[in-house]
Amino acid sequence: MNEHLENLKEIRSLMERSSKFLSLSGLSGISAGVCALLGAWYAHQKIHIEGLYLLFDPTVRQEVVPLLLVDALLVLVGALFFGILFTVRKSRKQGLNVWNSTSKRLLFSMLVPLFAGGIFCLGLLYNGFFWICFPATLVFYGVALVNASKYTVHDTYYLGLGQIILGLISLFLARWNLIFWAMGFGVFHIIYGAVMYFKYDRTAPKS
Repeated sequence: MNEHLENLKEIRSLMERSSKFLSLSGLSGISAGVCALLGAWYAHQKIHIEGLYLLFDPTVRQEVVPLLLVDALLVLVGALFFGILFTVRKSRKQGLNVWNSTSKRLLFSMLVPLFAGGIFCLGLLYNGFFWICFPATLVFYGVALVNASKYTVHDTYYLGLGQIILGLISLFLARWNLIFWAMGFGVFHIIYGAVMYFKYDRTAPKS
């Protein structure tokens, strides 16, 4: 009886591995959160120096926005670098191929909302609605996570839902947008990464 149960568990595990990408590392989430908090700290320094409420002034935006765009780009590059590094490392420990049909579906399901969100934010910047970019990035990123959660662990769904909720609240509290952004991309990612690490990484099977 026990042998049959073990066989069923093994079959279930193999089916789950084939249908879901389970090599996302909790350390990727933690590192992404740390990068976001560092970026938010830099952005706060620039906004604080120029005056938080003066961001609504077109002249100030011309000076500050390019710096913040570079800041956001560096945060993205750092998060992607460490995310790929820790995910590849976990995949190798598990004896799995990081680039397969499931990871491709996961990536595509995220890229569609992210690409649409990126174009949307560029349109906001072009038309001078800089402060709406903060909640917009949270909402579109949250939609991307919810959309991709069916191809990976379900915890990703709750992270995405949290990002969407924060972004929607941030729409009505424009003066606190940076704080909400830091909470979503920073604090939420660190919490999510810690949960992922202790829930999956430490118990991940090795090849």
